[in-house]
Amino acid sequence: MNPFTPLTRQDALNTWADFLPKVAAYAGARNSVQPGHENVSRLSACIRFRTLLEDEIIHDTLKTHSFRTAEKWLQEICWRRYWRGWLETHPQVWSLWRRQVRELKHVLPAETLARARAVSAARSGVDCMDKIARELLETGYLHNHARMWWASFWVHVEQLPWELGADFFFRHLLDADPASNTLSWRWVAGLQTPGKTYLVRLSNLEKYAPSYLRENATGSERLADDIVSARVIQDTATPGAQALVQYPTSFSQTSKRIGLWMHADDLSPEIGPLRDLAPAAIFSCISNSVYQANYHLSSQRIASLHTVIRDGMERAQAHYGCPATVLAADDQAQALGVWARDQALTDVIAFAPMVGPTRDLLPRLKQQLEALKIPLTLIRRPSDTIAFSFATAGFFPFWQKMSRHLNPTAAAC
Repeated sequence: MNPFTPLTRQDALNTWADFLPKVAAYAGARNSVQPGHENVSRLSACIRFRTLLEDEIIHDTLKTHSFRTAEKWLQEICWRRYWRGWLETHPQVWSLWRRQVRELKHVLPAETLARARAVSAARSGVDCMDKIARELLETGYLHNHARMWWASFWVHVEQLPWELGADFFFRHLLDADPASNTLSWRWVAGLQTPGKTYLVRLSNLEKYAPSYLRENATGSERLADDIVSARVIQDTATPGAQALVQYPTSFSQTSKRIGLWMHADDLSPEIGPLRDLAPAAIFSCISNSVYQANYHLSSQRIASLHTVIRDGMERAQAHYGCPATVLAADDQAQALGVWARDQALTDVIAFAPMVGPTRDLLPRLKQQLEALKIPLTLIRRPSDTIAFSFATAGFFPFWQKMSRHLNPTAAAC
């Protein structure tokens, strides 16, 4: 088990059981960045891959604590769903960011690229920021407050492109989520909420991470409150929201030869709307070469993907009682098509991938299955359908609706 972030379901359940009693203290303790990070749950990676579900955490929380006591914690759990819901209606933000990452590496001045490499290698000269970068490189985990400080340092102090900073996080964070990562960086840069930036402040670090500063003081004068100022950045993303794609939230099985495709966006099909499915076979695909060539993921990040996918497949095989195949293939769409053909499937079903790398596979994947005359049915969890429908503006309008949904008794008072 990674000491900072559990990945398998059993490790996640153990970590959650230990943290659940601490939820009452979360609101007051969450901003402190402490060695070991015992004041926060460290469940972000298993929630990202859904080896542990938000629905389970919310259920356990409200069974143990009052809504008022746990509200800040519940907000934190719902932030990822908010970001995912927002990106579902703004997928162009993801595709533009990926394109900009590729282009910037070819058009930026050599000295800018060299500085970006130095800062991301923990050689900025600001020791407390370099400590954060080293922690990310070594563990694949960062406290959320540390992420915000470092992102702001990159954008507003170093004045480096936010796109490359977001790419650095995406390559190394074990919990890297296309929506949360991309949109959080846009927020720090002042793009997600126009005119609102997040500025790293020395006084904030003195308050919430005193040990970081005591042990890593060199260069911290660059973070002085009266020195750091917002950098104005032009947003190049196409404005406007698309309609939220509607997926069914349940499935009635009419064929015996159904295949279940599992992917890293949701690895607990045995819980929820696919619980009673009777698949003939289960499939997932891992592609180290694609992860490295397309996204330059760290070896630690790739290893975490192997861990969560194999854990999910083992649980699914035990639950459904059918063969489960994990293939290593450069062309994941073609591999799924070959598997579906060899298994003589009449249908393939899966949870709808979120905007991101897996969603980007869908056009070719559908093409492969259509050539075999095998329909692909995508399912969305009912709770995602509800939450995503609320994510039409900022987080706090979202939370007003979400809190009424989670706590209808209070809403009726």
